[in-house]
Amino acid sequence: MIGIDIAKISRFEKFFEKKSLLSKFLSEEEILLVKSTQNVASLFASKEAISKALGVGIGKHCTFKDIRIHKDSLGAPYFTLSKHIIQTYNITETSLSITHDGEYAIAVAVIGTEKEPKRELWH
Repeated sequence: MIGIDIAKISRFEKFFEKKSLLSKFLSEEEILLVKSTQNVASLFASKEAISKALGVGIGKHCTFKDIRIHKDSLGAPYFTLSKHIIQTYNITETSLSITHDGEYAIAVAVIGTEKEPKRELWH
């Protein structure tokens, strides 16, 4: 399953300026990754893309706190999910790509499951 999101970086200036707002959608560990407004927009777009890959979006079935964004030793992004989300959706593998272009941060998430949902191709 694939999810994508784009975020206008300037929309997140108030979050960068007032760090206490970050806790609305970021964990303490994720807040440590924030060095710029671009980082805030990237983290937000990542969580939105991941929730879309799950097929539910952010809301009742998946909250911002169910998703955690990390960076590996080379600085590449990856994510972890709450045990509840992993078990509910039978998650087996994940991948995340983040890019920036001008005023925008873009994230693409790929989630593999044990059993892909079967969808009819025609009706």
